[in-house]
Amino acid sequence: MDTTFEASWLVIALFVIDLVVRIAAVIIVPRNRRPTAAMAWLLAIYFIPFVGVFLFLLIGNPRLPRKRRRKQADINRYIHDTSESLEFGTLRPNAPDWFRALVRLNRNLGAMPIAGDNAATLIADYQESLDAMADAIRQAKRYVHVEFYILQTDASTDNFFRALEEVAERGVVVRVLLDHWANRGKPFYRQTLRRLDAMGAHWHLMLPVQPLRGRYQRPDLRNHRKLLVIDGAVAFMGSQNVTDSSYNLRKNIRRGLHWVDLMVRVEGPVVASVNAVFLSDWYSETDETLTDEIDLFSVESGPGDLDCQIVPSGPGFDFQNNLKLFLGLLFAARERIIIVSPYFVPDEALLLAITTACQRGVHVELFVSEEGDQAMVYHAQRSYYEALLTAGVKIWMYRKPFILHSKSLTIDDEVAVIGSSNMDMRSFGLNLEISMLVRGEEFAREMQRVEDVYRTLSRELTAEEWRRQPLRSTILDNLARLTSALQ
Repeated sequence: MDTTFEASWLVIALFVIDLVVRIAAVIIVPRNRRPTAAMAWLLAIYFIPFVGVFLFLLIGNPRLPRKRRRKQADINRYIHDTSESLEFGTLRPNAPDWFRALVRLNRNLGAMPIAGDNAATLIADYQESLDAMADAIRQAKRYVHVEFYILQTDASTDNFFRALEEVAERGVVVRVLLDHWANRGKPFYRQTLRRLDAMGAHWHLMLPVQPLRGRYQRPDLRNHRKLLVIDGAVAFMGSQNVTDSSYNLRKNIRRGLHWVDLMVRVEGPVVASVNAVFLSDWYSETDETLTDEIDLFSVESGPGDLDCQIVPSGPGFDFQNNLKLFLGLLFAARERIIIVSPYFVPDEALLLAITTACQRGVHVELFVSEEGDQAMVYHAQRSYYEALLTAGVKIWMYRKPFILHSKSLTIDDEVAVIGSSNMDMRSFGLNLEISMLVRGEEFAREMQRVEDVYRTLSRELTAEEWRRQPLRSTILDNLARLTSALQ
């Protein structure tokens, strides 16, 4: 009888705990969260309660710790106040009203000013980009700032590292930031750190997950930026990491996979904004301010005529700066939209903007990879193809064994964006990213030439082909779509 009594109380206790957890989840989970993300978390907690609650406690907070957010707010105020009274080159005339409004939005959210008189050159060849960065590093006289999501010394990047060693040897200050989680446990991680130490570089890990050292945040919040600044005069940014095009991973080498990327070399006043992003991240990781040593903003005119604005984004900001930038451009387009995004997992607003553009007669193309390197993202992305094809989007699939990793957006014939940000929920809410808005027909034409090359190396996905997808693929796609909203 005692055993039966105890078992009954145990059942009652478990029922009460389960009820309390469910009620608490309804109260806690939806707060300040998109409805789709809240619903995904509630489904996980309700159907797999122990796993769902554990995951929510582990990765349920999509924001950086409060201290980091305060740092970003301080940085934004400083940048905004410092640059408010300065003129950054001469802007191109006759900017449309929507473009000026978008620039104000970017300024209010990300603090960076728009700058004129810039030159920007695209580099679409993988090894050529690494060597171009190495050549620019060798011209350094004062400092080199390196910030990459993945940074590895290997045969492909040896010239890049040798350039750093050469300038460090003659007294140039080399500062390096690399993401902790993206690099730890990867090939050549220890060799890379030893090489940085040997050259005397000042290096730090970004967003380290080291709880025993008191450094911890949601483990899948990542600094996904890729940028290089030399003396505040030349900068590189884009989608490419400093590593071999196979990422030196056995699974990629076995499958013959190679990454295709796009970088841009910039000169002019906008370089100061790229450098400001680096200095912000340096301060966030080290508490060290470098504004006394390095001019935060340069107002010297560059060798070109492009209007450029840097848009930083990520969980340190109150709003999804990159998503708002993309939405503003998509709604402003009148003739043509070309999207290149290897990981395309849109939220409701982005999907609505794209389909609405099609419905008002805008020609829309999307470039993705035929092959997927991340199964969950690959299947989540595929779950949107039917809606896109039905709306009239032309989908180009870059042929395997290559992974199209470039990230860009061109609008009509005058405006483009290039940077590190994918059009997916991770890039909007969980990754620190950097994007550059560019106004200028010459840059748009250069971007279109790159897109033309991508088109020749891709095949079009048709609605007829998509309707022949097997049921098992549809099930996997839809399940992955649900999990993609867990933010």
